[in-house]
Amino acid sequence: MTQHSAEITHRTVSSPGGRIHLVEQGTGPLVLLIHGFPESWYSWRHQLPVLAAAGYRAVAIDVRGYGRSSKPAATHAYRMLDLVEDNAAVVRALGEESAVVVGHDWGATIAALSALLRPEVFHAVGLLSVPYTPRGGPRPTSIFAQMGGDEEFYVSYFQEPGRAEAEIEPDVRGWLAGFYAALSADTMPAAGAPDPHFVSRGGTLRDRFPGGRLPGWLSERDLEFYAAEFERTGLTGALNRYRNMDRDWEDLTAFDGAPITQPSVFIGGALDASTTWLADAIHAYPVTLPGLVSSHILDGCGHWIQQERPAEVNQILTNWLATLPC
Repeated sequence: MTQHSAEITHRTVSSPGGRIHLVEQGTGPLVLLIHGFPESWYSWRHQLPVLAAAGYRAVAIDVRGYGRSSKPAATHAYRMLDLVEDNAAVVRALGEESAVVVGHDWGATIAALSALLRPEVFHAVGLLSVPYTPRGGPRPTSIFAQMGGDEEFYVSYFQEPGRAEAEIEPDVRGWLAGFYAALSADTMPAAGAPDPHFVSRGGTLRDRFPGGRLPGWLSERDLEFYAAEFERTGLTGALNRYRNMDRDWEDLTAFDGAPITQPSVFIGGALDASTTWLADAIHAYPVTLPGLVSSHILDGCGHWIQQERPAEVNQILTNWLATLPC
């Protein structure tokens, strides 16, 4: 079997939280792919075969709380320290000593902290959409509470247990379609329209989602996959990531301002609020990511970067991986 025809395989491995479901393709140096909210291993469907063909063992996981991975009941079980240890456990379970870790959205933050906290395991890190921002400053909930004026920032909205679930779970498919569309380059609200990252007092997040067509990267089949996963699991495990941000801030006190020194790459979308709001974090990369090999902003691209622009992302990732020592 050639690497081009290598099949995707599913398996589960033991982790500190119970089990992690993963999908792998190819053989060679391990590249661990970490998705964000509200996604799954499937978010890397365009990267798995390309990385396998390039000579890598590409492995995409369902993060704790998603898909077929374990979903601990306790809210505090979704803190960053636990998710980092899940990643390290996956590497060990696959019979490897080290890996490159690449993440998107929340996965980018999980990947960055995996590299920071477990440098002996993760020897390089790729960040998609969300820049690395070292721990520091005021308590996160205090910052989010001050954003938006009379409106409520979506992160604050997600932090109250049960609140976002009550909005999403009666119509998971419709909510996901709207959320994906709101942050996609070809369907996001026009400039000057109410910002979908904020909630009106007494309103819901979906009040500001665009209606109509799906974004170009999202087929009906893709949407059905995502919807079926969350209809089966619910959203609480995924949302619990937002409910641990203050715990993370406390847990990581010893790493205040710490840089990530391993070789790294960043890819962001020019139309993504994660990139524009955190522009200062990108400008700080010479200090915060001294091992940065390259940084890329894709014109006309929104938040779902590896799905919106798979060919460009794949080229950047394979070029970067080729620069790393074996």
